[in-house]
Amino acid sequence: MMKRKCFHHDFLKVVHNKFVLSEGGFKMSELAMMIVRTIFLYLLILIIFRLMGKREIGELSVFDLVVNIMIAEMAVMAIEETTAVMLHSVASIIVLMMIQITMARLSLKSKKFRDVVDGSPTIIINQGKIDEKAMRQQRYNFDDLLQQLREKDIHNIADVEFAILEPSGKLSVIEKDKMEDDITLPLIIDGKIQMDHLRRIKQTEPWVRQQLKKKGYPDINKISFCSIQNGQFYIDLIDE
Repeated sequence: MMKRKCFHHDFLKVVHNKFVLSEGGFKMSELAMMIVRTIFLYLLILIIFRLMGKREIGELSVFDLVVNIMIAEMAVMAIEETTAVMLHSVASIIVLMMIQITMARLSLKSKKFRDVVDGSPTIIINQGKIDEKAMRQQRYNFDDLLQQLREKDIHNIADVEFAILEPSGKLSVIEKDKMEDDITLPLIIDGKIQMDHLRRIKQTEPWVRQQLKKKGYPDINKISFCSIQNGQFYIDLIDE
């Protein structure tokens, strides 16, 4: 019995030593575990990002960016901490995914909620006039403005009629030599009339309701999106 115990102990010692590198005493079992965790988390995060939807890196909102950073950080910790229970990190990553998907669905249903989470566009140049107050609110300076205008091959602010800072940080520019009729303006989004766009075309809420009623759309609450360009309406109804 004593010999069997000694044999068992010696066998385990040999196996243990076999999986230990001579340099630094790093265990091969830990390296194998790290490799397995890396492959598993790579596949898991690939699936999660697919489920969260397709958005370009430059189009990510602040919320999307925070979620992506947190998921990446948790994945790194799970890979490095080979002694930690991996289930904890996986559970946290899945919870973040569920939060992001829930927030995205709420954003689809409510423009107000979308504006709170993603932010809303800010007009930096309005009818050729720079709005310094809007720039201060967005922590946006003239160097940023000039750089983004140069990226669009616009070298003179005087050539700009409208410049809109999108929630993603991109600058949308409408030049003065572009006719107003060529611009597509959303008049209704998610059943809500966009009053600022109506004012730009010098029209009122009763006017747009009347126009839509003539076209067979008496209830604007059923309209998902409505825009006007060159006097022509584009209308898309909310899916039932």
